[in-house]
Amino acid sequence: MSKSKEEKYEYLSENPNVKTLPIMMALIIGAFFAILNETLLNIALSTLMQEFSISLPTVQWVATGFMLVMGIVIPISPLFMQWFTTRQLFIGTMTVFTIGTIIAAIAPTFSILLIGRLIQAAGTGLLMPIMFNVFLLIYPPHKRGKIMGIVGLVIMFAPAIGPTLSGVIVDYLGWRFLFITVIPFALFSIIFGYKYLINVSEITKPKIDWPSIIFSTIGFGTIIYGFSSVGESEAGFLTPEVLITISVGLIAIILFSIRQFKLEEPLMDLRVFKLPMFSHAVVMFVIIVMTMFSSELILPVFMQGPMMLAPAAAGLLLLPGSILNGIMSPFMGALFDKVGPRVMMIPATIVLSGTMFMFSRLTAETPPWVIVAGFILIMLSVSATMMPAETNGMNQLPKRLYPHGTAVMSTLQPLSGAIGVSVFISILNSKQASYLEGVANPLAPESVTQSMVVAIEHVYFIIFMITLIAVILSFIVYRARPIEENVVVEETQLESN
Repeated sequence: MSKSKEEKYEYLSENPNVKTLPIMMALIIGAFFAILNETLLNIALSTLMQEFSISLPTVQWVATGFMLVMGIVIPISPLFMQWFTTRQLFIGTMTVFTIGTIIAAIAPTFSILLIGRLIQAAGTGLLMPIMFNVFLLIYPPHKRGKIMGIVGLVIMFAPAIGPTLSGVIVDYLGWRFLFITVIPFALFSIIFGYKYLINVSEITKPKIDWPSIIFSTIGFGTIIYGFSSVGESEAGFLTPEVLITISVGLIAIILFSIRQFKLEEPLMDLRVFKLPMFSHAVVMFVIIVMTMFSSELILPVFMQGPMMLAPAAAGLLLLPGSILNGIMSPFMGALFDKVGPRVMMIPATIVLSGTMFMFSRLTAETPPWVIVAGFILIMLSVSATMMPAETNGMNQLPKRLYPHGTAVMSTLQPLSGAIGVSVFISILNSKQASYLEGVANPLAPESVTQSMVVAIEHVYFIIFMITLIAVILSFIVYRARPIEENVVVEETQLESN
């Protein structure tokens, strides 16, 4: 797009009378503590089991339920963004999150704690699309890389320090302080947003299509629930409950998608997939999220299994990579603004793919420093690929499709994470069981250790093959520019007729 066309778009960051820094700070502060809360409770699961006398499958609902509610709420976020002002949405979302946090902090029973977590998830699920949408509206394409890099720091750094911070709080203060310490920051974010946040979106109040909401809720909710339940039994994907749940979810999502193309004002406008760089970004995003989430789960299993490291040591070995990923995100974003996506993605995806191949050769004798170095390479590759790909895809959207594009990307994160983790863990368990069936003494420690090594190598080779797709895609990416609004409008009218 030429400069004359780009000037048609009005961005608050180029208006000297509008202060965008307070807007950005209000959103980032709220998002940081909301995202931090996602992983803050993971290390306290054993403590909660003892506190409330519950089993592991029961206590895991504080994580599974959180992801489930996010998957339900995020797809309907475009509707909220077109019905309420930015200020109303942010304050309302953070208020919901804060109420959930307070309920969880004072919970006398596990049921009350779970209710608090689900309320928190509703606030967190809406907050991410709101933040991305606002940044798209207030910053022009040539400045978005740096801003999205800062967002990437929040998204990556908060989960990275979550387990470490959680361990310290649980050991010295107790699990309730995992919620109590978040409350003041959440309240500060609400007050800060009330004072400085202004409305930047257009309120159109489209008609609410209830069938779309029902299809979306059933579809995304059951898909995430189904994939999250895969590891609860030895049958995995062959469990009737899992098969039925995922099948129902797929049917509901198909019906949801068909309906969106027929509506003049869809709940989630799937025409965003007609834009080549947005579709490109979606595929890259899914591959990177699946790779990252799976490595964060599989590597600790390998280190505590064949390598026989303590849980604390395994966590510390992954910490440098996670922290470095967050720190480098703003720099990668700024670099994206200068050089574009291809220069960054080609070397990053090659390094990522090479590291996956290296991990497909892990053994029980692998030195810990190899894990540290490999995970650092993975997370640096992620920071040079994920946010630049997402930013480039968003840059091709016309302003009208911002809420829908952010909703699609935000929905894909928990969905890709749930699918990636369940699929790779299922493959790992299957390969391990297959190996043990072929040995003379499957209960011998050395047989169990070797079965895990073989399974991990097999899983990482499959991940390596998947990352090769990302390498190929990195060679065909180009710097996206916003398409003209009337092109999408004309296409939409033609489809409706």
